[in-house]
Amino acid sequence: MNTNYESRYRELGFRCIAGLDEVGRGPLAGPVVAAAVVLDLENVPAGLADSKVLTAQKREALFPAILASAHVGVASVSHAEIDTINIRQASLLAMGRALAALPCAPDMALVDGNDPPPLPCSVETIVKGDSRIASIAAASIVAKVVRDRLMARLHASYPAYGFATNAGYSTRGHLSVLTSDGPCPFHRMSFAPLRQGLLDP
Repeated sequence: MNTNYESRYRELGFRCIAGLDEVGRGPLAGPVVAAAVVLDLENVPAGLADSKVLTAQKREALFPAILASAHVGVASVSHAEIDTINIRQASLLAMGRALAALPCAPDMALVDGNDPPPLPCSVETIVKGDSRIASIAAASIVAKVVRDRLMARLHASYPAYGFATNAGYSTRGHLSVLTSDGPCPFHRMSFAPLRQGLLDP
């Protein structure tokens, strides 16, 4: 994956260009996690791609390479906050928190999707940016690895729901346990079918 976008903005005079992405909009449980990554354009890890097309093993291999070669900020918004402000606002908030967690102050943010978060710098949204732009791809990998690890920890406390394998998404097995056992404290009660009460036996 090339760094043409980042290089173009460098030529326009921007000096700190961050790629942003979030993971976890759709699951029924757990936080939404966002990452912001400022790549060193002279030292970009090989193999960057949209996290969704990479194996878990490949993501785990790229994760330390990204941390070692780039500035990285990571943030999350909890299930409780999601229920309070809705998932769209939570996703935007997570990206803002991730940008603020960077050790540098970006003057340009390249954001996956078409919904710009309110950020204290210039912003460009790019649909499918995680498959086109290196810094966004790196952010998608970091966010995915961090969230998967968080869900694996939840699995240790609530193994019945299968969080280690389904990451909180509404798989058949997950829905079956919700129907029989009800939600755990980390489920998003504002999400259908939890909100709609469709899980009653």
